[in-house]
Parts: sequence; C-alpha cells; structure tokens
Amino acid sequence: MNDHRINELIELLHPAWKKDPHLTLLQFLAKLAAETGFKEKLDELSDDALIYHLKMRESASTDEIPGLKKDYEDDFKTAILRARGVIKD
Repeated sequence: MNDHRINELIELLHPAWKKDPHLTLLQFLAKLAAETGFKEKLDELSDDALIYHLKMRESASTDEIPGLKKDYEDDFKTAILRARGVIKD
C-alpha cells in the first residue's frame, strides 16, 4: 500500500472510529467488514473495500459511488455514442 492510500485510510478511519471509541481497532475493522457484508477472514479485507465503505457509510444508498460520476451518462444513447467515439468531450 502506498503512502497516499495509507493517509486516505487513516483520514477516513479517524472520525468514524471516534464514534465508537469503546472498540479496539480490530473490533472496529471487524464491524466495518460486517457492515460491508464481507464474510471472509479479516486479513483478506482489501484496503479498497475499507476506503469505499468509509466514504459511503454515512450516505444514502442512492448516492453515487465516488470515482464513478465521471463515467456516468444520463442517456444510454449518449453513452454508446461517446464510447464509440462519435461524441467527443
């Protein structure tokens, strides 16, 4: 994991963990894993899963996932034409 990802994860973890200060770090990570529906061993939980879950944890289920907005098109026809290169940005 590079420094940028470590810093991002710590920045996201800090305020979330402060809401459950009675939990140890491993207990809190297990809680986050359970919230995501992760059923494997905790050491197999990816940093990406933690980052995205922490980003989306307090948002509505209908909110857009960070990083996907740039690829979003309201109209399917426009999306196809853009993908084929007919429409250029």
